[in-house]
Amino acid sequence: MDSAPLHNSALQDFLLDAQVLLTKSQECTQHLELISNDPDACLCLNDTLDTLARRADALGLVEVAHYTRTLQQLLAPACSQRRLQGEALSALEACLTLLAWQLELVDPRTGRLNLDNEEQHQLLSDLAGALGQPATQLCAPCEGAGTYCIHPHNSLPNNVVAPGREH
Repeated sequence: MDSAPLHNSALQDFLLDAQVLLTKSQECTQHLELISNDPDACLCLNDTLDTLARRADALGLVEVAHYTRTLQQLLAPACSQRRLQGEALSALEACLTLLAWQLELVDPRTGRLNLDNEEQHQLLSDLAGALGQPATQLCAPCEGAGTYCIHPHNSLPNNVVAPGREH
């Protein structure tokens, strides 16, 4: 749950820009449905999700940033291995639909997103399965506490740990 109060205009700017970025991501996905594994559409999708994740992270929107970054990290190997088609695209569309809901439900005054992470986790696991990758996991302390796990080793494929970040 995002909890830090934000500067209202920065949050409003983010929410407007995020809708544009989400639409662009959805257009990239539609393009991939027409032309399987198109490298330009994959690059566009990656860049768009990266921008969205960085902007959300800069504002302290932990859930949106983590979800978007995890989504991006699951898609990167699929694009490079040309495995983004069929069932994976359907799972990706479901993930982007949830992201759209999250952006709509961010409190425009506080930046809070009062949702549990179960649906996020399930959709990311479904996408990982469709891509033939290991499902994302919550670490034991976060799962036991019922909090959103932001530990990078849980979001990166194949137990890759982000540089400079430790659990």
